[in-house]
Amino acid sequence: MKIFSKILAGLLVAGTALVAEAQQTDSLIIRKLYSEALSNRSSYEQLRHLSTRIGGRLSGSVQAAQAVNWSKAEMEKLGLDRVYVQEVMVPHWVRGEKEEGKIVPVKGKKVAVSVCALGGSVGTGKKGITAEIIEVKSLAEVAKLGKEKIAGKIIFFNRAMEPSHVSTFHAYGGAVDQRSRGAIEAAKYGAVAVIIRSMNLALDDYPHTGAMRYDETVAKIPAAAISTNGAEFLSHRLKDEPGLKFFLKQNPQTLPDAKSHNVIGEIKGTENPDEIIVVGGHLDSWDLGQGAHDDGAGCVQAIEVLRLMKALQIKPKRTIRAVMYMNEENGVRGGLKYAEEAKTLNENHIAAIESDAGGFTPRGFGIDGPAKHIKQIQEWKKLLEPYGLHDIGPGYGGVDIGPLRKNSPETALIGLEPDSQRYFEIHHAASDTFDKINQRELALGAGAMAALVYLLSEYGL
Repeated sequence: MKIFSKILAGLLVAGTALVAEAQQTDSLIIRKLYSEALSNRSSYEQLRHLSTRIGGRLSGSVQAAQAVNWSKAEMEKLGLDRVYVQEVMVPHWVRGEKEEGKIVPVKGKKVAVSVCALGGSVGTGKKGITAEIIEVKSLAEVAKLGKEKIAGKIIFFNRAMEPSHVSTFHAYGGAVDQRSRGAIEAAKYGAVAVIIRSMNLALDDYPHTGAMRYDETVAKIPAAAISTNGAEFLSHRLKDEPGLKFFLKQNPQTLPDAKSHNVIGEIKGTENPDEIIVVGGHLDSWDLGQGAHDDGAGCVQAIEVLRLMKALQIKPKRTIRAVMYMNEENGVRGGLKYAEEAKTLNENHIAAIESDAGGFTPRGFGIDGPAKHIKQIQEWKKLLEPYGLHDIGPGYGGVDIGPLRKNSPETALIGLEPDSQRYFEIHHAASDTFDKINQRELALGAGAMAALVYLLSEYGL
C-alpha cells in the first residue's frame, strides 16, 4: 500500500506540474495575442474603410454588396485555408426622401422635430398625415383607451428606457416592445400612424431607427421614431395643449428580396478539424450612420482573430471560422442561412462567439450553453482577468449565432460583453460613425475574442 501511495502521489505531482506548465504556455500565448492586437492598427484601418468609404450597409443596398466584396478580399489577403461566400436572399427596404415631423398647435407656428422612419415601415403618401396625437406609455394603455379614443389619431409611445439599470441592454429590453409592436397594437384600434420615442438613454436630437413589425390581420400604418429631445418637447406641449396635432411625412418602400451573401474565412484545425469554432459579427447596418459600432466593429474584430492566429503562427487544433453575417438588423436571414447550411452538412459547432454590442472596452463574455461548458470557460478566468475580463458567466450569445442552437443544444453561444454605457447613444442612429471608435478599445475586444478562441481550440468543450 505504501508503494501504491507513493506512486499515486508522484502521479499527482507530475500532473500538477503539467497543468502548471500548460497554464504558463497559455498565459504566454494570450499575452502575445494581446501585444500583437494592440501594436497593429489593421483592424482599426479596416473599420475606417468600411465605415467611411462604404458607409451604412442596409441589406439589399449597393453598400451592402460592396461590403461583401471588401470583407472577402480582406480575408483572402490573410492566406487562410478557405474564404467563401454563402448566398442568402434578404429583405430590401429603402428609406426614400428625408422624413418630416412637425408639432401642429391650434394657434401659432408649426414646430419641426427630428424623426426617422422605422425599418420596414410603410409611407404616409406624398402629402403626409396630419392628425391629433395621443401620448401613451405602454401597449396595454392603447388597449385600455380603445377604438373610440384612438381611431383616426396618431399614437405617441413615450416610455423612456429605464435609467436605473446598470446594464443598458436591460433598459433597452424593457422599452423596445413599443418600437417592435407599437404599430400593430395602435392599428387594432384605428390609429393612422405611430411615433415612437427613440431607444436612447441620452437626451439628444438624433432619432434612432430599428426594426418594427406588422401583423397581416390589421392595417399597416406608418411608424416613425422621434429623438429623445423631440419626445420630451412633444410631451410637454401635450400637457399644455391637449388636442395638439402632429404632421408626419415619410415615403419608404419595401422592394422585392435581394440576393446577398454571408462571407466566411476559415483556418482548418490540425487535430480536430471537424470541431468548429465560429467568431463573427454582422456586415449589414442601418442606413442613417456609418455602422461603425453596430456592427462594423464586430466584423473587423472577427477578421482580426484570424489575422492574429496567422501572425503568431498559431496552428489551432480545431477549425476556426470568421463569419460576416448579412441581415441581422431586419430579418436575421444570414444567421438562419448559416445554421441551415451547417445542419445540411452535419457540421459540429462546439462554440460560436459574436461581437455585436459595440467596439467599447471589453468586460467579459456572456455564455448561453450547458452548465458544464459555462463552468469550463469560467475556469479560464484567471488567464483572462489580467486583461479586464472579469464578467464571465451565464448570459446572451447573439442574434446571428442563435439559430445554431436548433442544430445542437451542446453548442456554447458566447457574446462578447463590452462596457455598454455609451452604446445606445449611437445605436441605430446617424451618430454611429467612425469617429466614435477608440483604436485601443477596438483592439482589446479583438484580443479578448482571440484569447478565448485560442483556449477553445486547445481544449475544446
